[in-house]
Amino acid sequence: MDTTTINLPVRFSAGAINEIRKLMEAEGFDTSQKLRVGVKGGGCSGMTYVLGFDKEEADDQHFEIEGIACVMKKSHEMYLYGMEIDWQDGLNNRGFTFKNPNASSTCGCGTSFAV
Repeated sequence: MDTTTINLPVRFSAGAINEIRKLMEAEGFDTSQKLRVGVKGGGCSGMTYVLGFDKEEADDQHFEIEGIACVMKKSHEMYLYGMEIDWQDGLNNRGFTFKNPNASSTCGCGTSFAV
């Protein structure tokens, strides 16, 4: 019996997956785009999370989470490996949240971090 374990770089909660699927089902969604997970410089703590739909690029790594095609720059995995992305839909907080075990500190808004 051949057993293969695939370690995904990030995880999505059920709420995040549902919200992403809603976005993908919206009229006019460009089905050629993939869900990009990444980081960029900036924000109050030094780095900011990237989560959005984008065209794939040559240096992307590809993975799939519950049928959702995702891409991430290979160099970003060291900052994001093991991160969980959730969706909050409360009165005081609505949007995607990031729980990153690699962050040494995060800002109050939750979208910026330091390593």
